[in-house]
Amino acid sequence: MRVVLGQTQDCDGEFLSFAKQLGLRGVQVNTPRLPGNGSWDYDGIVDLVETCASQGLQLEAIEGVPIRFYDKVMRGLPGRDEQIENLAKTIRNIGRAGVRYLGYHFMPLSVWRTGRFPTGRGGAYITKFDYGQIAEALHDGTLLISRRDLTSEHDSFVTGDGVQDGSPCRAEDLWENYEYFASALAPVAEEAGVVCALHPDDPPVDELGGFPRIFTTPQALDRAMSVVDNPCWQVLLCLGSVSEKGGEDAVLEAIRTLGRRKKIAYVHFRDVKGTVPSFEECFLGEGNFNPVRVMTELRDVGFDGFVMDDHVPAVINDTSYHHRARAHAVGYLQGLIASTEAGDRQ
Repeated sequence: MRVVLGQTQDCDGEFLSFAKQLGLRGVQVNTPRLPGNGSWDYDGIVDLVETCASQGLQLEAIEGVPIRFYDKVMRGLPGRDEQIENLAKTIRNIGRAGVRYLGYHFMPLSVWRTGRFPTGRGGAYITKFDYGQIAEALHDGTLLISRRDLTSEHDSFVTGDGVQDGSPCRAEDLWENYEYFASALAPVAEEAGVVCALHPDDPPVDELGGFPRIFTTPQALDRAMSVVDNPCWQVLLCLGSVSEKGGEDAVLEAIRTLGRRKKIAYVHFRDVKGTVPSFEECFLGEGNFNPVRVMTELRDVGFDGFVMDDHVPAVINDTSYHHRARAHAVGYLQGLIASTEAGDRQ
């Protein structure tokens, strides 16, 4: 296992130098601002790859396909076949450029939080979700929705945008739409040598804004991986999203279930305090799961990919990218991996 730095839209010199200073060899980008109309052009992806390589770093994954690229696919609307053709073009371009992983989600209304507060450890700013506070957060304009494609800042959240911009659907419909999507694109991914990695739903509630959430449990993620029989169709295992539903038990179950099937592409290693209907982000080591047990479980199922920080609390005098908090998270993960590897050698 290894640690990768990511969750940036731009692989600029500062980001790449920071990754090298932390002793890392690989990076990830999330919803990069790349040229292309409905798909990402090959030349833009190659530029990213070469920029990273010029600093001795490998671009391991691109994550966060803009929702506008496949909103009709998720909702089963006219025009979805054209969007699937464009997604196929993107996958082929990513593979041709030498990037191994493409992370995506299947949430028509993306990630929600009901506010951000200086109530984390030592006064760190953290995001919270409380299902019972959605109406209030909508009313006072504090509802946060993760839409990196709509913001130019490192912070992925915008306030209230896209809460309801289409007709709701049933869970059965969303499953059918996912199966249509997977059946069309899994063969393309295998041909291109790209692993398409599904992010679990966040928050893992049954419904938000009139739309169902279907990837909320280890069992649902296992079902998603059974839609197509393809080694290039895997899960981007966000431990925080799984923990939000069932805490450590669910996290360990997801690792065992998906790991034994070789369906874990890579890992977002974060955690929260509490479970739905209410939880809050936190630092590693103070949430629902024991990080040592979780990292050990990843090792025991034979996972040998990369882990990375994801959401981090905002600490004092930090930057918009949260360099200080990310350095803490990366160091924590490096220590966990080193300790589990030491256990192997004993």
